Amino acid sequence: MYEFYVANSRAEKNLRELLKRRNDVKEKLNRLKNNPRKEIGAHPLHGRLKGKWACWLGSDIRMVYSIHDEKKQIVIEAVGSHKAYQ
Repeated sequence: MYEFYVANSRAEKNLRELLKRRNDVKEKLNRLKNNPRKEIGAHPLHGRLKGKWACWLGSDIRMVYSIHDEKKQIVIEAVGSHKAYQ
């Protein structure tokens, strides 16, 4: 099972606020811990974000993250609408 780490204060704040507003996000994050490449719509990103992954936490809420298999870590880099990709 992977562990989550947050890369910056903005992502941490957005994730914290989302967890307060939506009860289903915690369950989705737990699923992602087991398989960060297959759960909740996970998909690799391309272009300047190549090497990073994204998934859906809600209808318009995305999370951008990196996977570090050797350390079993998921590093959350951005949480938000499609603006998280910018």
